[in-house]
Amino acid sequence: MSAYLALAVSVGLLAFVDTWLYVGPLETTALAGLVWISFIAWGCHFHSGGGTKGSLTTVACMTFGALVGMVAVMLASGVFADTGVLAAPIAVGLGAAVICLASRVSLLGTIPASVYGFASIAGPILLKGLTPAEAFIPVVLSIIIGAAFGYVSEALANALTRKAAPVDAEAAALGETSAV
Repeated sequence: MSAYLALAVSVGLLAFVDTWLYVGPLETTALAGLVWISFIAWGCHFHSGGGTKGSLTTVACMTFGALVGMVAVMLASGVFADTGVLAAPIAVGLGAAVICLASRVSLLGTIPASVYGFASIAGPILLKGLTPAEAFIPVVLSIIIGAAFGYVSEALANALTRKAAPVDAEAAALGETSAV
């Protein structure tokens, strides 16, 4: 089958499995309801170039972003709390600056991936009422799960493709027909 169709089949089947994990076996764990973080990490795998590099970039940057986000929330409700309505904007601004500055480290060089992690930590804090520290590990585990699904979906798409050449993950994800 074409690379385009193979990717659609692979992603569709594995999206079913990923969602089932979160509404089934993981429903009674700290990961319950965090399937959206897995999907963000899955997409980040492809946007970060796919393959091993895409998965490593996703896990490293999104985890770093989640850590920076966790600290930003702690600062907003801690040392910056006396600034009132400015507490969150100050903490977020500092966090965003740290993410940009950290991009000089090659492993953390994909700023959008770090921003995805920064934003992802807010969900369990705001929606589930977790403390920043309680939210961190479930977010990181969901990032790892999503990156793994990205890697496996790419490998499965390559296996389903009739050509011997591997799928250009980024081109196929963008729907560019030159990748088929």
